[in-house]
Amino acid sequence: MPSEQTKALLRKVSTATLATALFKRGFKQQFIQNVLPLGTLKESMVGEAFTLRYMPAREDLDTLESFRDRGHLQRQAVETCPPGAVLVIDSRKDARAASAGGILVTRLMQRGAAGVVTDGGFRDSAEIAGLDIPAFHSRPSAPTNLTLHHAVAINDPIGCGDAPVFPGDIIVGDADGVIVIPAYIADEVAEEAVNMTQFEDFVTEQVREGATILGLYPPTDPESSRKFEAWKQNR
Repeated sequence: MPSEQTKALLRKVSTATLATALFKRGFKQQFIQNVLPLGTLKESMVGEAFTLRYMPAREDLDTLESFRDRGHLQRQAVETCPPGAVLVIDSRKDARAASAGGILVTRLMQRGAAGVVTDGGFRDSAEIAGLDIPAFHSRPSAPTNLTLHHAVAINDPIGCGDAPVFPGDIIVGDADGVIVIPAYIADEVAEEAVNMTQFEDFVTEQVREGATILGLYPPTDPESSRKFEAWKQNR
């Protein structure tokens, strides 16, 4: 699994930069589509994926009585998601009913989860936005999950917002959304993304001072590379 140092590096880079680093390696579908954070993030969300998969609900199984079962998989996912992990919920991109609500997300927070992501919606969204845990969804949704969702599997490979998510993948979320990094390349992607961020900071500074992007971004002009190396030395 990626080290704590790698996780610390990933908190310093954007999902946009990570998307480019992944694209260089041939990964095009790693960004979870149409999810945004509830509230303002203090820092980027980073953690290993722990998954929950929903299928369409069936009326004879998904009644309020089903929540009395201590083995209900939605509840089990909340109670077994490891500290430091991100609970990623496959809700089939259907936000007509909630994937979870304020009480369950509060429980995840108290258990030390690094965050929660769904390609559906959360109920109690204003409450969740005020919690000290990153939470990402597509939009608020008041109806109980039982009206549309049947929890069917924990910690299996899933699709979330059109992105493949395997248990243990590294999940990174910021103001732009959420990206999924295959665990076995997380160390090298983090290191490259930090270097890319340094270069992007240099480019931004140059552009603000009036420089053209031609020959600078990308650095096809050798002078741009020379200036960047000098810029790094000064910092």
